[in-house]
Amino acid sequence: MELLQTVLITLFTLAILVSIHEYGHFWVARRCGIKVLRFSVGFGKPLYRWRDKLDTEYVIAAIPLGGYVKMLDEREGEVPEELRHMAFNNKPVGHRLATVAAGPLANFLLAIIVYWFVFVAGVSGVAPIIDKVEAGSVAELAGLEVGQEIVAVDGEATPTWEALHLRLLERIGDSGEIEFTVKYANSDLTYSSSATVETWLSGVEVTDLMAGIGIELYRPKLIAEIDQVVAGSPAAVAGFKTGDIVVQADEQPIAQWGDWVDYVRERPEQAIAVQYLRNEQVLSSLLTPERKIDEQGQAYGQVGMGVKWPEWPPELRRDFQYSPVTALTASLKRTWDMSAFTLQSIKKMLMGLISPKNLSGPITIAKVASASANSGLSSYLSFLALLSVSLGVLNLLPIPVLDGGHILFGVVELITGRPVSDRIQAMGYRLGFFIIISMMMLALYNDISRL
Repeated sequence: MELLQTVLITLFTLAILVSIHEYGHFWVARRCGIKVLRFSVGFGKPLYRWRDKLDTEYVIAAIPLGGYVKMLDEREGEVPEELRHMAFNNKPVGHRLATVAAGPLANFLLAIIVYWFVFVAGVSGVAPIIDKVEAGSVAELAGLEVGQEIVAVDGEATPTWEALHLRLLERIGDSGEIEFTVKYANSDLTYSSSATVETWLSGVEVTDLMAGIGIELYRPKLIAEIDQVVAGSPAAVAGFKTGDIVVQADEQPIAQWGDWVDYVRERPEQAIAVQYLRNEQVLSSLLTPERKIDEQGQAYGQVGMGVKWPEWPPELRRDFQYSPVTALTASLKRTWDMSAFTLQSIKKMLMGLISPKNLSGPITIAKVASASANSGLSSYLSFLALLSVSLGVLNLLPIPVLDGGHILFGVVELITGRPVSDRIQAMGYRLGFFIIISMMMLALYNDISRL
């Protein structure tokens, strides 16, 4: 069921991004007088098709991993004399450039609109309070202390965990000083300090940026208090109820929920003697986890209970409300920032400052899409907007077969006054195809390596 949900969410996400991207090409092509032969969402065998009054064929195809807009073009076949003026290749270079650029621009517009809705609905987060500093780390060198709130990095405000994460992402692979601005609880005074890094986190797959600077952020203690029990599960059969708190398993203390989860997962089909609190009374029960198999084929235990998440202290919550106007400003800035970050990351990867292990493919995208959807509408919309920005930026790269490659050929034509020769274009497309396939294979390899 979980796999099916992941697949459906991923297909839905891709369908939105592809449809918007291709509609950008389609909309501008129509307005430039270019005849559109087909608008397809997906590749392969058509599952459903229809035509409009202008004889454009609309297709929903079997492989939903992309899409395309096919336009009338003399380079791809014979064109009747009466339609030659509607062929893509016969249009002024400005019209062709506008049509090609419209796809990525549509993705940026989608991101702006989605971010606008997110900001209008309100954005919440929690303050990044330092709970632990690792000896010899970047944080210790900068003089950071337990209990301090990190309010800015390199002069950029970090009011929430997410903001701090984004600021640190921008510094991966950098050399030089990282400046931290902090303050203590119940004080408005801020202090700045810095640490020098050399190609920070370069050459490694980045999974935890906080560990990268040597800190852990405060979070409320997650005790093993049960919030829900699945009907018919081992936990239900053993008599557990909402509100029970697991304190011991086989006479070993259970301090936090993670301890309990680890203990259960390591013991599929093995009876566990559990002590738990109910209304301040200590009770005992024998619990046998079900045997489950994960994606790697490894067995693990599951008992069918969920944890009660603790509330964050109100003083650590950060809630931001935006008017329609300020939300537009914020969405434009966020789209610009994420576009710049994507380009900077590509540059660093080409320079060897960011490990190619950080390149992600369809499997990772599917997992994150599903996780963001499970986290709520705001989380999913933010992820959708980020993907849309990434798709727009990547398509503008000057690589033949991508929109950016077509734009490059168009710009050359504008400068020289004549089209790039078919031979050079063909060579460029072959090179571009090789580059794209290589990147896709690397991303897929990274995905499989993470399984």
